[in-house]
Amino acid sequence: MARFRPESSLTADSLRDKVILITGGANGIGASLVEYSCKHGAYVCVGDVAVAAGANLVERVCAASSSSTPSRAIFQETDVTDYQSILDLFDTAYKTYGRIDHVVAGAGVLEIGNWFDPDLTLETLRETPSTTVLNVNLLGTLYVARIAAVYLRQNRPSHTDRSLTLISSVAGFKETPGMFLYQATKHGVLGLMRSLRPYLPAPEHQLRVNAVCPWMTDTEMVKNLQEGWKQAQLPVNSPLSVAVIVAGLVADPTINGKSIYVEGGRGWEIEDNLDRLEPEWLGAEPSRSLARGQEFLALGSKWQ
Repeated sequence: MARFRPESSLTADSLRDKVILITGGANGIGASLVEYSCKHGAYVCVGDVAVAAGANLVERVCAASSSSTPSRAIFQETDVTDYQSILDLFDTAYKTYGRIDHVVAGAGVLEIGNWFDPDLTLETLRETPSTTVLNVNLLGTLYVARIAAVYLRQNRPSHTDRSLTLISSVAGFKETPGMFLYQATKHGVLGLMRSLRPYLPAPEHQLRVNAVCPWMTDTEMVKNLQEGWKQAQLPVNSPLSVAVIVAGLVADPTINGKSIYVEGGRGWEIEDNLDRLEPEWLGAEPSRSLARGQEFLALGSKWQ
């Protein structure tokens, strides 16, 4: 893996006057990204179902800002499982700021219940299980990505950099026992980035897309694990350290199609070595054949 150092792209002015839309921005990593972006001169539109936390966050960053018109940050209650709710968020950002430069799809939830509970019986199995994790983490990200791909093209001067960043997880590429739906959705988020990375930079879109895969991060979502994790002396991310990684991807117009694994506040790019070492883990002959097939498929128009 190659070390990703966000400070190389985060200059004093790299985020200044950029308009960034963030879903799941009221708490944790998202909230830290809101605070970091506003502190460095960006305008931020925050969407989340956590209304009190989101409103308080925006009030706090606006109070610390010298900008009053337009507001340094705005908040709107947003349910990413509701397509219209996301459209309303993008509409609000666009009407307020006149454009959207970058989008971060950060809304997510942890596992709810146990789909594969060994205590399930032929009777209890008949109750339909919750699909909330699937709807929030994967369907919500797909909704955001689809809408972002259109809004990011609007009111755009020539050669202006615009990007979409998806928040996956270490569970996006490494098994996470007991997190069945969560892992499936985070694999899906990484798969979405990989399917979009040759497609969005094409002339029709000219957009970048990347993913961030945090390991254990000190947020409310993992409070039950924190004490034992720290006793085991395992690395822990602060929400801010992950937010800075995200900001580094947003700020660097040369980065597309990368996945950054974050552990202990450090970022590591994982896609380049997967591609470089493919002939070793897949085999030289099937790797060559696969490359020919990928070349044939190009951007996927033949599927349609």
